[in-house]
Amino acid sequence: MNDYYLKEKETLYSTENLTTSSLKRRSFLKYASASMAVTAIAVTGCNKDDDDFPGMDEGVYLGKGDIAILNYAYALEQLEAAFYTKVAETPYSGISELEKNLLTDIRDHEIAHREFFKAALQANAIQDLEVDFSSINFGSRDSVLATAKVFEDLGVSAYNGAGQLIEKGEYLLLAGKIVSVEARHAALIRDLIQNGSFAGSDVVDMNGLEKSLSPTKVLTAAAPFIKTKINARDLPTY
Repeated sequence: MNDYYLKEKETLYSTENLTTSSLKRRSFLKYASASMAVTAIAVTGCNKDDDDFPGMDEGVYLGKGDIAILNYAYALEQLEAAFYTKVAETPYSGISELEKNLLTDIRDHEIAHREFFKAALQANAIQDLEVDFSSINFGSRDSVLATAKVFEDLGVSAYNGAGQLIEKGEYLLLAGKIVSVEARHAALIRDLIQNGSFAGSDVVDMNGLEKSLSPTKVLTAAAPFIKTKINARDLPTY
């Protein structure tokens, strides 16, 4: 792990020496849980067949091992940040001041997540991805919130699914802190759609555990919203 990343990690846990350049990242931590989400899944290895990512063997290369997992998360954060930035720029018809403020807060969190992964990955970071939001009607509350629900539920299940594939404990700790924020987003969006629906049976199982998805399924679900081809041939999955 390079010195730059260590410095970034220390910034996450310190409450001293705030600077303007670190404000975005620290703004996210204001809302993050102080403890890592607990997972019942043991960290295991993974044997991946060549066809685990059909049609994803060309384009922007994610890398191998933990670098691939971080770039995978970075790609999803780029997608979410782009979506909420568009929502903030073009508020849907009849949006209340409360909903506008809540969605703007989520935008700021997603931008902070995106910028954190970019800084942590440095030269290993993938390029900025081109998104495709042509299927979304940003003028419609129903369309925007339905899409937000898809993205937030997908993000939570993606982090939960990737946890068992991460090798370094430092990365697992940071992923745990980010997924806890994503889960807050998911619960909020669900309640905006229907009050009291924050933890439906479609995302929480009968044991009270959040469901997870493999990277294969997550990238397949996200593909319609990403124009840039992603090469995930060496991304760990199961």
